[in-house]
Amino acid sequence: MFTGIVQEQGRVAGVVRDGGGLRLEIEAALARDLGAGDSVAVSGVCLTAVDPGDTTFTADLSPETVSRSALGGLAEGDAVNLELPLRPTDRLGGHIVQGHVDGVGTIEAVSDDGPSRYVRVLAPTELLRYVVEKGSVTVDGVSLTVTAVDDAGFSVSLIPETLARTTLGTGGPGRPVNLEVDVIAKHVEKLLQ
Repeated sequence: MFTGIVQEQGRVAGVVRDGGGLRLEIEAALARDLGAGDSVAVSGVCLTAVDPGDTTFTADLSPETVSRSALGGLAEGDAVNLELPLRPTDRLGGHIVQGHVDGVGTIEAVSDDGPSRYVRVLAPTELLRYVVEKGSVTVDGVSLTVTAVDDAGFSVSLIPETLARTTLGTGGPGRPVNLEVDVIAKHVEKLLQ
């Protein structure tokens, strides 16, 4: 489990495609905190660390993960948001994030408002029923508060700290982003059915 509070921006050091899957090599300081088989969120996708070293780790993506996330479009040199899993003694600074991406959205518009930035994301209709104004949503692994929502997408406001610490500071219109909606809302919906 994660919180959506990004700990580091890593860099893609290598991409090896294998059929519908792929293997990513990520360069990051937090690699030294990983053991083989540990979970790590890479731009919101929970992956398993393989061969972690002092400065890099690799992760294998199944065709399922590639098809449900935006990670399949990564290239060498791209930045990714990284987060280690939550420990029972850690603060839950964001919200409950599983790293199980629900779908891919697209940044539609970006506008600056002083030091902050508004970002509008187009999202699949089947996910928008779980997105509510002032609720939480995860975009590329970042826990954010929804500022507005309609039938086509939602908006978030990014503060300077988020812009500096995450890849969302560089995302422009047309960029695909991984989306994870509130898992509690999904469970409530299923229970009510």
